Amino acid sequence: MDEDVLTTLKILIIGESGVGKSSLLLRFTDDTFDPELAATIGVDFKVKTISVDGNKAKLAIWDTAGQERFRTLTPSYYRGAQGVILVYDVTRRDTFVKLDNWLNELETYCTRNDIVNMLVGNKIDKENREVDRNEGLKFARKHSMLFIEASAKTCDGVQCAFEELVEKIIQTPGLWESENQNKGVKLSHREEGQGGGACDQRSSPYSSIMLLFLGGFFRSY
Repeated sequence: MDEDVLTTLKILIIGESGVGKSSLLLRFTDDTFDPELAATIGVDFKVKTISVDGNKAKLAIWDTAGQERFRTLTPSYYRGAQGVILVYDVTRRDTFVKLDNWLNELETYCTRNDIVNMLVGNKIDKENREVDRNEGLKFARKHSMLFIEASAKTCDGVQCAFEELVEKIIQTPGLWESENQNKGVKLSHREEGQGGGACDQRSSPYSSIMLLFLGGFFRSY
């Protein structure tokens, strides 16, 4: 186990099929983009350790299929989550309209009351936009979510989204601190709650942000 890792965070990526959830994940973890990437079958999973403000965090990122036939996976998928990235395609209004359904599912199955949510409008590299940025921002504000637009293809906004997600969680010790009490971990010299992240100007309508934790499982990872 990595002794210098502050905490392990479980992050879920949810949204309709075809919005680019897997592409965002692969761009962030492997810095790759495959325009012919096949639809996710069931659940995919990747781990990446990053450093934010001098604090290392191991991210356990879960990517699930958006199709209705995989909804039986939902309860176990959400269990123990600390935060969620909710993705829509800015070129498909139907994926934006269905965001409420995903939030209802999140409320039903999430096991934490303090889970943080982030909204990502993907595929901004395309010209046939159907959802204006202000619509996404308004929705995010209404539901107290972090917001950013991104493109898995061009990499725009992807790294920023994940880094700010981790930054906000670390600034909220109640979301992860109890899991590390016996490890003697400490924050770096940059105090919790202190801003100044590289992505601050691009992202959120709210300082609250969403993240996830899978209790116990990653102690043996």
